[in-house]
Amino acid sequence: MQALSFLRETRQVSQGKALQAQSVISSRITVQPAPLLSVIVPTFKERDNVAELVRRLHLALVGVAWEVIFVDDDSPDGTADAVRALALTDARVRCVQRIGRRGLSSACVEGMLASSAPYLCVMDGDLQHDETILPDMLGRLTGQDLDIVVGSRYVAGGAIGDWTARRAWISRLATRISHLVVPPALHDPMSGFFMLTRPAFTASVRSLSSTGFKILVDLFASSPTPLRFAEVPYTFRNRNAGESKLDNRVAWDYGMLLADKLVGHLIPVRFLSFALIGGVGVGVHFLCLSLLMALGRTDFATAHTMATGLAMLFNFTLNNLLTYRDRRLSGLGWFVGLFWFVLACSIGALANVGIAIYLFKLDGGWPLAALAGIAVGSVWNYVATSALTWKKRSA
Repeated sequence: MQALSFLRETRQVSQGKALQAQSVISSRITVQPAPLLSVIVPTFKERDNVAELVRRLHLALVGVAWEVIFVDDDSPDGTADAVRALALTDARVRCVQRIGRRGLSSACVEGMLASSAPYLCVMDGDLQHDETILPDMLGRLTGQDLDIVVGSRYVAGGAIGDWTARRAWISRLATRISHLVVPPALHDPMSGFFMLTRPAFTASVRSLSSTGFKILVDLFASSPTPLRFAEVPYTFRNRNAGESKLDNRVAWDYGMLLADKLVGHLIPVRFLSFALIGGVGVGVHFLCLSLLMALGRTDFATAHTMATGLAMLFNFTLNNLLTYRDRRLSGLGWFVGLFWFVLACSIGALANVGIAIYLFKLDGGWPLAALAGIAVGSVWNYVATSALTWKKRSA
């Protein structure tokens, strides 16, 4: 009994000391509120710009509780390491490093989801956006009945800087086309520099395509209610360091984004891309076959087989670059993926021919039978290659 009494007393003393220690620790904790503004910066090979961007944000956002979240797509130049090194000395700097995923729009979405701030800003990491207008943008959001404020190059006081005539023409054309899905009153829907409220983002996030580079178009087209917006002028600067990420694939991604917003509720945009490339592949097949037959050095069966193989290689390469850009295969994975692609498409070809022959025998109408065969083969190829060749990898 004495032993039990001693154990109880010891336990009580221990619990008392623990509670006392917890009370002392709690009294020393200073609770820091969440920042008012999160600046989301998607990056890929921007190591040399990280520190300078943070310095400029520090000068521009005096008196504002802010943070900057760099969302890096596993840059080979060590951008994520540079961000983390800076974060060790500045708690306002955060890093989200994505492995096996790419894309500016999806990076912006993940960055905004990683923040709890009531106001969210998206800007590039190459210092081409003018950070000095951030206070004006934030002031309009907090002081006016707005959902989003856009940094605009196409309103009075804004400018495109030292763009070539070709780039300026492409931008204007893309702006006009975007008005198929965004309000015509928005002068710069192609801007990658904007600030919005969290409720506006939350209302749209589950409907976003997250395709390509133009997240602003996606936000406007995906919002369940018209976004209340304003535009603040700025002059687009020259890149500070690194190299531009703009290439021909950007135009493809933009086209797919618009297609998704227009017909995505009927046809998955990835299937549309797959089918368009398949159509081009048919042209490659016939061109190759025609050349081989014109040379007269191979019989039809050999020429047809060679043309089929080349068309499959063409389709696989283009789909890997465009349709499945976010799951792109490289190295040994490229050859493994090509094997599964050829296998899946070979089965699809058999299904195509089988369905077409069956329907032709039923009513004798070869155009309809051929189209049905092509449709079945295309759907099979898309589903099979999506599951086998470009299966989605977990983060």
